[in-house]
Parts: sequence; C-alpha cells; structure tokens
Amino acid sequence: MADSNTTTLAMVGNCDPSKKQWWIFLVSSLLTLVGGVLLVLCGQLIIAIHKKVTCRTKVVHVGENHITEETKDNETVKFAEKQSDSGEQKDDNIGWVTAAKDGAGELISGQTTSGRILVVFVFFLSVASLIVFFIDADSTKVEECVEWETATTSQVDLALNICFMIYFFIRFIAAQDKILFLFEVYSMVDYFTVTPSFVSIYLDRKWLGLRFIRALRLLNLPDILQYLNVLKTNSHIKIARLLSRVLAFWLTSAGLVHLCENTGDPWLHIPNIQPLTFWECGYFVLVTSTTVGYGDIYCKTTLGRLFMVFIIMFGLGMFASAIPEIYELVQSGGKYSGSYKCEKGKRHIVVCGHITYDSVSSFLADFLHKDREDVDVEIVFIDKRMPHFDLEGLFKRHFTQVEFFLGSVMDAKDLERVMLAKADACLILANKYCDDPDAEDAANVMRAVSIKNTCANIKIIIQLMQYHNKAYLLNVPCWDWKNGDDAVCLAELKLGFIAQSCVAPGFSTLLANLFTMRSYKVTDWKELDDGMSWQNDYLRGTGMEMYTQVFSLAFIGMSFPAAAELCFTKLKILLIAIEVKSLDGSTRIAINPGLNVKVESQTQGFFIAQSDEEAKRAHYYCQQCHHDLTDEKLIRKCRCKGLKKAAERLKIVKNASTEGR
Repeated sequence: MADSNTTTLAMVGNCDPSKKQWWIFLVSSLLTLVGGVLLVLCGQLIIAIHKKVTCRTKVVHVGENHITEETKDNETVKFAEKQSDSGEQKDDNIGWVTAAKDGAGELISGQTTSGRILVVFVFFLSVASLIVFFIDADSTKVEECVEWETATTSQVDLALNICFMIYFFIRFIAAQDKILFLFEVYSMVDYFTVTPSFVSIYLDRKWLGLRFIRALRLLNLPDILQYLNVLKTNSHIKIARLLSRVLAFWLTSAGLVHLCENTGDPWLHIPNIQPLTFWECGYFVLVTSTTVGYGDIYCKTTLGRLFMVFIIMFGLGMFASAIPEIYELVQSGGKYSGSYKCEKGKRHIVVCGHITYDSVSSFLADFLHKDREDVDVEIVFIDKRMPHFDLEGLFKRHFTQVEFFLGSVMDAKDLERVMLAKADACLILANKYCDDPDAEDAANVMRAVSIKNTCANIKIIIQLMQYHNKAYLLNVPCWDWKNGDDAVCLAELKLGFIAQSCVAPGFSTLLANLFTMRSYKVTDWKELDDGMSWQNDYLRGTGMEMYTQVFSLAFIGMSFPAAAELCFTKLKILLIAIEVKSLDGSTRIAINPGLNVKVESQTQGFFIAQSDEEAKRAHYYCQQCHHDLTDEKLIRKCRCKGLKKAAERLKIVKNASTEGR
C-alpha cells in the first residue's frame, strides 16, 4: 500500500504545475487532422494505382478479338480501361464497401428510425459533455495537474468522447467526399475535443482547452425537435433555429474569452492572467455583444481583446441579419396566424390569389351589396403577404363578415387553418393588370391544383386572363365542370361582348349592367322634366341584376308564359328563364321556353329585378292572400294553409294522370 502511494506521488510529482503544456494538446489535435488527411490521400492513391494496374493486365473481349497487355492500339486500350472501370464499379456496388457505406448512411440519416434515434442520442451526449465542461469551467483554472484515476469529470468526459469518436467513424464511412468531410465543422469539433482527452491521460494533466466548441452541436437543436415531433409549424422551426444560433454563439464566445483570460498571453514571461469563471465571461460577452458594455468586466489579455473584436463584429452581423427574420416571426405570430373557427350553421367561402386593396374592395362591393338582402356567408381571405394599411382598414370595416389569414394555398396546413373542407367554394382572383398574363394564369392553375389535392370536393371558381389556358384545368385533379368548378376568362368575356355587340347593338351594355351591382332610387315623375324621363328609365335599368328564387306554390301548374305575365304585371319583376328537370333527373336552364314547360314544385326561376327583396316576391306570392293587392311592395310572406292543401291536391291529380298515361 505504501509502495502504491509512493508511485502515485511520484507521478504527480512528474507533472509540474508551473509549466504550461497546453500547446501539446493543440499539436495533438492538429496532428490528428493532418494524419487523417494524409491517410485518406494515401488510400485514394493506392486505390487509383490498383485500378490502373488492373486495367492494364486485364483481358477485355471486344467483338471476336481479345485485347491483352501488349496491345499498341490506344483506342482499344482506352476502351479496355472504360470496361475495366465499369466492371470494377459494378463489383464495388455489390461489395462490402458499398454495403458498409449504405449502412452507415442509414445510421446517421434522419429518414430512418434508427438514424433518428442515433442522432438524438448523440445530441444528448453533446449536451452532457457541455454540462461536464460547465462543471470544470466553474473555476478559474484552465490547466492543472490531476490524477486521472481520481478525476471523475475527466473519466465521464473520456467516455463521452469515445462515443463521439465512434460516431465520427460512422460519419466518415458514410461520407461521399472523405477529404471534404475531414474539414467539416463537426469534424473539427471532434479533433479539438476528443484527442485532448486521450492526451490528458498520458500527461496526468487536465486542460479545458477548446471543449467549449461542443456548443456548436446546439445548432442541431431544430432538427432534433422535429425528430421528436415537438416542432411542427414553420414559425416554430424558425424560432428554434434563431435561438440555437444565438445560444451556440454565446456559449462558444464565452468559452473563448474564458480560455484567453485565464491562460494569458503566451509570449509574455510574466503572465497577465485574469481569473474569470465561465459564467462571468458569458455575462461579459452578452453585455458587450449587445453594445451595452457596463465596464465592470473587460479583457486584459491581448488575445482576449483581439478575439473580442471579432466576436463583437460577428455578433452585430448576426443580430442585424436576424432582425428581418424576427420581424417576420413577430408579424406572422400576430392576429393573422390563427385558424378560422367555423360556427355551426354558418357558411363561408375562401378567397385567394391576387389579394390587394383594389381587387378586394371590388369583390366586397359586389358580393356584400345591399341589394343582396341576406348574404349570410363569411368571406375568408388568405394570402402570404401582410395586408397594407389600406387593405387592413377595409377588413376592419367589414369585420363582421370578413376575416384575413396569413398563409399560402400551396401549403396544406394553411388550407386546414381556413377550414377549406367545410367551405362552400374557393375563389381564385387574378391580377387584371399583370405584365405577363400567361404567368398569372399558371400561378392560379397551380393554386387550383394545390386546393384540389387538399380537398377534392371543393368547388373552385378561378379567374384566368387568357382563353387558351383553360385547357390546363382539364389536367387539374378532380376538376369537374358538373360539380360547379368554373373558370372565368376575362379576355374571353371582353371579346365575346364586343362580338355580340356587332350582332346586336347594345347587348354588351345590357349584360354589363346585369353583372354589375348598382342601386338606383327611382325619382318621382313629377320632379323630372319632359326630356329627362328616359334617363330615369336607363338608370333604373342599370340598377337591375339577375337573381334566382324558388317559385311559390301559387305558380305550380302554370306555363312559362303565364308565370312570366304574372310576374311582370303583378309582381313588377321580369322572369327570363326557369330550371327544367329532365326524365333522367338532370336539370337544365330553359330561357323563355314555350307553353309546354310547366312550373313544378321547387322550380327555380331566374329574374331581373332591382334587388333580392323584389325577386322574393315570386317566392312569397299567394293567390289567396295577394290577388287583390295593387301595391307590389306589400307582397310579403304569408301563413296561408289553403294554398298548400290545394297544391298537394294538384300534385296528387298530376301523379295520377301521369300513371294513367
């Protein structure tokens, strides 16, 4: 026992605390790097020489001739080399080298379960190694003599470094370019952290050194959190990346200052050491990098001041580059980042595409016009750009029926946020003033593809600029014209109006007035001059639009001319078409049909009227209650039951006559 203690004391005595041997640790790390590069170069050289020799000695069969080593023809030699290389490559592809490379690639890949487990495991080992470093760096001693057998933190650090070394070799096997791999950031981390831990055993000396660069592994934090299903949204991933960069920069800079200040300038005979703990250096770096600089702690060594200059420059550059990203995250995390809450009984439509103040104001002016009496539909706008102040003010004025969300229809998660699956329809607006109409149509078609891929049954109404781009819609998945999917081509409408105006002058004006929502209050005839009555009629006509309503029970059995006459004379609305059901169950729109078309139950009519309130007269009209009214404005919904019974009897008689036929 005494001999053992004497030996131990002698070993400690060989380690002179007054001598600084930190350079040995650095040289060992550099020699590891240089040795690895030389070994890789030698290996590649041996493989190249082996292939060359094999190519020269191998017999290649070309056609019916055999080419040997003594062949003088250069072309055949080149062909032989190509054949040899391809054969060698084929052998390698089925050899153990390729199998080992593929296996190593799967182990470090996040695409496989085993790869994700290994990557997460190594990350937690890196965190554990950092914790061990924090324990050792809590003192002001950077280099000291210790017995390795009694240094618990050194033993734990060695065990962790052995795991890192194994992971290094796995990554080396999977690397395509070995030389490039040796100079990667994480490879450099291994050189300057793994190698010194083995040297410390031989020297019985502990040197904190560059162990702080293990903090660079924190840059993998966003990937790890994605593997663990913690991060799912794009904004959360951006926040995690930003925080990991800041944390890695802070810890690495603090470790560098801690090393320089506690080591002193190596060229001075009298050391200018400033004893600082790691966390004091962390406080100093944080305060200085943010340009506050209280002055209570500052660098005294020349190396510390030199590195601090670069740290400040790099920190300012990093924070400056992060400002736009932080601004984007703050904006995206605001009021437009939530999800649409679909209330029971409420209907909504989704509007995307060219979302600007002009396009939205025109759309809302038409869709929410006061002539549409009961527009109980909410409008959900979605765009990847933040709305400008004018557009935001427009949304606020219509906040009861309009909502805006920041997102893209090309992202399925954003489409889920606006409840696309429960929407009545999706409208894609086009930029009417774009410089490249074909590019605008291509972008809208791609939006339609994304929407249909997410929700195949949604009805899409898309605006296109050019007629020939309609053909691309046939290739959109689940596009069905019968289901209500439709395309409005602006150029087609303009040219069609011009052509019809040549055939029937005034036709384009008539349709334009019908399609445009306007309101006009009829002026009293007594207030008009004799020559101004035509203007009143014209302006009254411009205020009319096309509406659809289901006929009341009083119209059942009437022919179309009789129903049109009743609507015009009694209700003061113009009936132009009705929906006719065929024998196969399909429906079609009949414009001004003859006497053979009768109004049936739940038949829908197409009316030209001033407002939806006027068109509802056809739905509320009751022969028993309204036949003696002279003012059409008094036609309202009644609770008459006699007409309903008469309609039921008429339906029974009609069914009986049909069966008799």
